[in-house]
Amino acid sequence: MNYRMVFGLTGKIITTEAALLLLPAIIALYFGETKSLFAYLIAAAIAAVIGLFLVLCFKAKNKEIYAGEGFVSVALSWIFLSIFGCFGFMISGDIPNFFDAFFETVSGFTTTGASILTDVESVSKSNLFWRSFTHWIGGMGILVFVMAIIPSNAKGTMHAMRAEMPGPIIGKLVPRVSDTAKILYLIYMVLTGVEIVLLYVGGMPLFESVVHSFGTAGTGGFSVKNDGLASYSPYSQWVITVFMLIFGVNFNIYYLLLIKRIRAVLQSIELWFYIVVVLLATTAITVNIFSIYGNLSESLRQSAFQVASIMTTTGFSTTDFNLWPGLSKTILLVLMFLGGCAGSTAGGIKVSRAVLLLKLIARELRRLLHPRSVSHVRFEGKKVEEETLQNVSVYFAIYMVCVVAVLLLISFEPFDLETTLSSTVACFNNVGPGFAGVGPASNYSAYSSFSKAVLSFAMLLGRLEIFPLIIALSPATWSRKRR
Repeated sequence: MNYRMVFGLTGKIITTEAALLLLPAIIALYFGETKSLFAYLIAAAIAAVIGLFLVLCFKAKNKEIYAGEGFVSVALSWIFLSIFGCFGFMISGDIPNFFDAFFETVSGFTTTGASILTDVESVSKSNLFWRSFTHWIGGMGILVFVMAIIPSNAKGTMHAMRAEMPGPIIGKLVPRVSDTAKILYLIYMVLTGVEIVLLYVGGMPLFESVVHSFGTAGTGGFSVKNDGLASYSPYSQWVITVFMLIFGVNFNIYYLLLIKRIRAVLQSIELWFYIVVVLLATTAITVNIFSIYGNLSESLRQSAFQVASIMTTTGFSTTDFNLWPGLSKTILLVLMFLGGCAGSTAGGIKVSRAVLLLKLIARELRRLLHPRSVSHVRFEGKKVEEETLQNVSVYFAIYMVCVVAVLLLISFEPFDLETTLSSTVACFNNVGPGFAGVGPASNYSAYSSFSKAVLSFAMLLGRLEIFPLIIALSPATWSRKRR
């Protein structure tokens, strides 16, 4: 393990966060929020001092990043990001308790959108900006952000990018990893900008257009209203619905569109599966809730919005879907597990992984019927390596073990099974709202500090797809013994 590389890179990430913490300070200055201004200046100063200390004290001679260094760097970076990112909430007094502030910050960076705030509208504008901005940074990934803006001569940076970007298959769009990061962030910024403009021209105030676009782009779900997005116009809700679905698509698709490789886009099994699931789920829920709303237009809008929000793990809400029939809630629960596409800002198991699991099951069934037959799993016209299939199977097994472990750890809380199970699934899959006690009309404030810490860890596990955190916390990783 190249410790100097790991801590030096972590220092760069913390230093970058120190610069980003100046943005909510500027917002606080604009709105005249003195407490928040000093809070974010202090938080930025602390992060800058510690970040620069790590950068200066851990200069690595060997600048090559191997898989281990990539996983550990990503895990440590996200943990420290969340710790320093919560200082503004605490010092300003809006969220004085550390576990509450840490939960809110982890929820922001992991784009979960679960909140402990009981009255969002009483929070300062600067803190509302920061919690939504963490969605935007965390959606694409902080390491990807650093690669895009800071030139690096380190070798093997693809290992770090693979550790942070969600999904089973991550590749470079162009030969240089830094150029890939720049392309991804350029697409990300343009789409975010377009959504801001569309919301603003539709009548939403500029500040609210910006923070809701940050939440949509990162598929996070923090709102600035106590009723979520229910009080906004149908136009604004439709715009956000469309953009949630857009940000749930693999960003490679948009790059292929830019270079006019339309055939490759049309041949994407993952994209078609994603579209079909959205259409089927929206249709089924629309029919199921028609009796509640009494007209097709309202039923379709509510159904499409919540399907988009839950499947892309954004977590915005326009209604209390706790009141919907059992079938609709069951469909939403399934979508919580499925999630969006690989290479998007969405959470969940990922569509590509689900498709590969289905293909793997089909192959094993064929082998049972025809033991001597030789068959390969193909995905989007290419043969899938056995190593990839094994990784998908192992990931799913560990995923289920982690979900059960988190469920057991928080099961002592005085809540019903629906609340406990849905909060576990919602946090692990970075969805945000669950059902019953943690539904869209409720929050996570009633959980104990211990459970908030567990659920915060679950959010990090889900966002980083388990392995980076497990490897970083493994004693063998830090052992100096060579094998």
